[in-house]
Amino acid sequence: MINSRLKKFSETWLLEASISDIQEAVDQSVVSYKDIVLMYLSRISMFNEKINAVLEINPDAVFIAEALDTERMQKGKRGMLHGIPILLKDNINTNDKMHTSAGSIALQENVASEDAHIVKKLREAGAVILGKVNMTEWANFMTEGMPSGYSSRGGQVMNPYGPGIFDVGGSSSGSGAAIASNFAMVAIGTETSGSILSPASSNSIVGIKPTVGLVSRSGIIPISNSQDTAGPMARSVTDAAIVLSAISGVDDTDIATKTNNLGDTEYSTFLDDKGLNGKTIGVLREPAFSYLNEEEMNIMDVAINKLRECGATIIDNIKIPSSNVELGYETLIYEFKVDLNTYLQKTSSNVSIKSLKDLINFNHEHKEQMLKYGQSLLEMSEATTGTLTEPAYIEAREKDLYCSQENGIDAVMKQYNLDAIITPNNFGAGLPAKAGYPSITVPAGYTKEGKPLGITFTASKYEEGKLLEISFSYEQATKLRKAPILN
Repeated sequence: MINSRLKKFSETWLLEASISDIQEAVDQSVVSYKDIVLMYLSRISMFNEKINAVLEINPDAVFIAEALDTERMQKGKRGMLHGIPILLKDNINTNDKMHTSAGSIALQENVASEDAHIVKKLREAGAVILGKVNMTEWANFMTEGMPSGYSSRGGQVMNPYGPGIFDVGGSSSGSGAAIASNFAMVAIGTETSGSILSPASSNSIVGIKPTVGLVSRSGIIPISNSQDTAGPMARSVTDAAIVLSAISGVDDTDIATKTNNLGDTEYSTFLDDKGLNGKTIGVLREPAFSYLNEEEMNIMDVAINKLRECGATIIDNIKIPSSNVELGYETLIYEFKVDLNTYLQKTSSNVSIKSLKDLINFNHEHKEQMLKYGQSLLEMSEATTGTLTEPAYIEAREKDLYCSQENGIDAVMKQYNLDAIITPNNFGAGLPAKAGYPSITVPAGYTKEGKPLGITFTASKYEEGKLLEISFSYEQATKLRKAPILN
């Protein structure tokens, strides 16, 4: 049990603490990085059974923190992430004593032979990899109708604002619920279409879905080579920006990052509380706002009015030129088999699953555990050739790019001279996902029942800096986030 001094301190201070708060406390010798890790472990032990967000704890976390305390005393801090505990989604490789399973029992013994590129960068920055968090199995690309946050390995993640009442969001559900519950300082989620934005808005935290290519995908269990990306999830825009700076950059093993010519960008330099002044922002009401009830619509309208008060010009009810074109997930169906088979060939020797076909067979053989909701998407993907030569794939990919970029986001941004587009929660995630463009979601308020809502800002390729100006300014003007009450 955590000692009484740390327990009292954690109860009065650790909750909602920022990265800056922790570094200041360590600088003043109030706590150590080892203390911080122990505080978070204590909180996980008290509340994870209720939320079911954390799958594994890094058994070396305390030693890592202690080593970073020693390094700090001898050489100083490496930077703002020195000693900061971070949780990772369970599809991100770590070459340590933890597993990487995408939430599936089929890969529960998989131990990666190498860190994912972003994990290497986090370790270089001095972060403490505290553990792995639950997720929607196979990043919600196993079957249609699977609940957000469910996996065969981890069970159901709960929303801390209303366990069993409110949707926790997916597929980075464990990342969202864990950070909302103050189980760590920040987490890393991944997104193909809405999987960071959804749990961030559902759990009243900040989520950044970066431009595809800003952050390496190497060492992450994939869905789609064209849409996958990893991104930070935090309780504040500032903390998310700090993490984004640490994980972004070129990776020679991920060609998408070669489209990024920004160099080493310090994203915290974009945090300006006057950042909304002079910005032009369009509100994409159809179809995004049609998913809201009247109370939720009112919350979003209050948020939009606040943007006006902060100096932004609002252009309401903008229209996307390609909005009448139906864009499905055909591209993902074709890419998933190719990308997953490539990943599975590199799994540890004790893992028998070496292909999508092996996975489907395993699930059939253990159907009571594995097929609670079926595996329709896995089977649809397996039915493809796995070569990406099919005309249907090439046509779908070309349509996705044209409708989301040239005749989609690029067109509407140019037509209205916009800096960003507004949508609620993750309801506008599909178009920037297909375009590979960035989005940020920030807490926008709560219903009378206590359900969180998020406001999401989307911009053009590699305009994360502009989105940070906008989202930070809105966050500082509203300061709406409230911690969930966990008894």
